[in-house]
Amino acid sequence: MKQITATGHSVDAAVESALAQLQTTRDRVQIDILEEGKKGFLGLLGKKEAVVKVTLPPDPIEETEKYIRNISREMGVDVNIDVKQSGKNVVFVLSGEKIALLIGKRGQTLNSLQYLAQLAANSVSRHYLTIILDAEDYRARRNETLTALAGRMADKVIKTGREAALEPMPSYERKVIHAALMGVKHIKTYSSGAEPYRHIVIAPDK
Repeated sequence: MKQITATGHSVDAAVESALAQLQTTRDRVQIDILEEGKKGFLGLLGKKEAVVKVTLPPDPIEETEKYIRNISREMGVDVNIDVKQSGKNVVFVLSGEKIALLIGKRGQTLNSLQYLAQLAANSVSRHYLTIILDAEDYRARRNETLTALAGRMADKVIKTGREAALEPMPSYERKVIHAALMGVKHIKTYSSGAEPYRHIVIAPDK
């Protein structure tokens, strides 16, 4: 977080001075007016400049990238990060040697890191962000696996008439399951449990 106290002949002038020093825009900062300022008699006597305090909060994407790098370094992985943002969805694409260590068995390490990165991002963001971590196209391959799993489990539920609970998954993966089974007759899906153990249940829809 960066903070600057600036002065000017008016509040707007003081704010513009602070923005120039911070190299940012008005929509990204918090502005506190410390002194409104006075023109003074005949523009001279009793004149007081306006004083403002302008605060630039941490950039959530930069902070999250830094967080991911620090954890990766502690795991012995020198990671390259490519950031792709679409609205409130931010994808961090990881690459580099030993990247398999960050993916882990069935993506468990990647999912855990994604969960922590999600918390890190939203602890400093003004708006809720959805953080997704990907490496070596793991998410695309995982989506195919989840879609196939959803189909198999749905068939089992229809045949047995008994509901089936899937393993805990992050919200991104649960959405894949829900989407894969949307419109399938005779079953319904819902999420159960608390994060990070929240999971999908596929149940008969009588």
